[in-house]
Amino acid sequence: MPANERPVCVDHMTLPVGDLGRSLAFYRAVLVKGMGWSEIDEEGAPAFGPPGSEDVILVPGGPLTPPIHLAFAAENYEQLEGFHREGLAAGGSDNGAPGPRPKYSPGYHGAFLLDPDGHNVEAVWHAPQD
Repeated sequence: MPANERPVCVDHMTLPVGDLGRSLAFYRAVLVKGMGWSEIDEEGAPAFGPPGSEDVILVPGGPLTPPIHLAFAAENYEQLEGFHREGLAAGGSDNGAPGPRPKYSPGYHGAFLLDPDGHNVEAVWHAPQD
């Protein structure tokens, strides 16, 4: 595996949300508009992922307590910025502007938002290292 590729560790997850309408608007903004992911119907539930997958499925029944941290892999820095910009426009709360986070690892860039249920939602991009 090339050094800049990372293995897939989680195939998909179901996220119970407190208000499906609010969460749907937020995740459409950050994942579809911001990162270019697709939205599909997964057995009656909205699901989001890179084209051809359903990584995150939203269902009523939350919110989870305590809030959790979700980190979505961005393909480039532009997706990271789009994630943050679109999330703020959709009512998410800023929890860390896009930028490098060298304390996590070399080349680590992240952007952080709080979703409608208070989860710390992140887009992360690992810049190629020389």
